Amino acid sequence: MNNSIRFLSLLIIVFTTLFFVNGIHKSDIPLKTNTHENYKIKALKIPENLNFAGERVPLENPNIFERMDRELLVNTYWQSNGLLLFKRANKYFPVLEPLLKKHGLPDDFKFLALAESAFIDETSSAGAAGMWHFMVETGKEYGLEINSNVDERYNIEKSTAVAAEYLKKSKEKLGSWTLAAAAYNAGNFGVSSRLEAQKVNSYYDVLLPNETERYVFRILALKEIMTNPEKYGFIFDKEDLYTLPETTIVKVDTTITNLVTFGKKFGVTYKELKIHNAWLRENKLNNKSGKVYEIKIPVK
Repeated sequence: MNNSIRFLSLLIIVFTTLFFVNGIHKSDIPLKTNTHENYKIKALKIPENLNFAGERVPLENPNIFERMDRELLVNTYWQSNGLLLFKRANKYFPVLEPLLKKHGLPDDFKFLALAESAFIDETSSAGAAGMWHFMVETGKEYGLEINSNVDERYNIEKSTAVAAEYLKKSKEKLGSWTLAAAAYNAGNFGVSSRLEAQKVNSYYDVLLPNETERYVFRILALKEIMTNPEKYGFIFDKEDLYTLPETTIVKVDTTITNLVTFGKKFGVTYKELKIHNAWLRENKLNNKSGKVYEIKIPVK
């Protein structure tokens, strides 16, 4: 008797389940998504008044609009990289801004430096190094000391002075700051020869290699996003950003045989010394010529 009751109960459950399942329309079942319900990818509204160093971007040209839109989207939705750029910019912009002003460059060129190196002391696959990503030949041509012992491409003050000299010459040759920025990527000859061959005089009218085609637009995108962080979804507090520790300058005009020992005199480790003086490439400073070097010592 008990087995019969259990069998009957099981049949009732099966038929009831089938009835309800067949009675539910597909449209009544919530669809599963691959993202959080509040996460939305929005098209961006491009500001009409974009400019580089005061030079207007002709966004009424459909091709220019599309290229600008691409870089703005890429740099807005690569969120982790974008947030890191905000953090590092807070560390180095206060150093760069007065240097740019001192050397007669528009403030917008700080975004070029950011686009070049992301403010990371790493050498590129092509051999470019330092904040301004100078190649060895170009750095030496403009007076930077570059060898196995000292590499002034990593010296912010000296490399910024050289970058300013290069960019001002480019502007004088090519006629605009926008073309000077493009030439920083493709070289003065590379840009000027194409302008001449295509009989145009604007970055926005000349056909350049793909990397240079995107180059200025990426700088413009970084400028727009970093000037208006909340507009593009970047939310942070001041204490979330990186800062550069205070340093004092020690001038040296002699050989330093051991930088570890040198650093200990000032209560800093070799690692701390190299972090603030990345241009020192070995555990010594040869200085056979008696040149005056400025070594930064972090203030404890």
